[in-house]
Amino acid sequence: MSETYVGDVEIDGPWQERTDGGLLVRKLAVEEMANNVYVVGCTRTNSALLIDVAARPDRLVAALEGLRPVAAVQTHGHWDHVRAWDAIRDEHGIEVWGHPDDDELFPRPIDRSLADGDRLPVGDLEVEVIHLPGHTEGSLLYLVEGEERPHLFSGDTLFPGGPGNTFGSAENHRRIMAGLEEKVFGRLPDETWVYPGHGDDTTLGAERPHLQEWRDRGW
Repeated sequence: MSETYVGDVEIDGPWQERTDGGLLVRKLAVEEMANNVYVVGCTRTNSALLIDVAARPDRLVAALEGLRPVAAVQTHGHWDHVRAWDAIRDEHGIEVWGHPDDDELFPRPIDRSLADGDRLPVGDLEVEVIHLPGHTEGSLLYLVEGEERPHLFSGDTLFPGGPGNTFGSAENHRRIMAGLEEKVFGRLPDETWVYPGHGDDTTLGAERPHLQEWRDRGW
């Protein structure tokens, strides 16, 4: 475990941890795609969500040390984000929740369907579900308020440097940009910390000046 959080984790290395009031965040990276997996926990009750059952179920469960998982929630259904699903669900008894528009991508049925605007209680915390299609039809982001700032878990929808891959679709690029502008940049402050599905973290303030550039480049 790392005591100093910088948001840069090594594949299969130790997780990093931070707190913001009653919010606990742990970040780790697994497997060859350097998938980020997050634990969002309540420091008073020890209730927690696991975000993305990407791979290495033994490491994901280890990152839940001292916590009681409510569920695992998916940002989307691409193969690199779901490889630990069976072990997390069957061996460890943790339900996996996601958006039904990604049902065809998921390796098995979700235990609970999530929708835009859902608010998931995690101890004293409330995690808001944001449905923002473009990378996949069922892509979800998860927002939780800390004492100092909002924390946004963006999956493959938002990275440092731009939106997620829309695989050459101009329409999906338009949709992902419209969703980001309305549901993310249009309502959240610059200090919002962004935790993406791969790579380093960022803030909305660092990315906001580049919105027009992202629109213009079309991908």
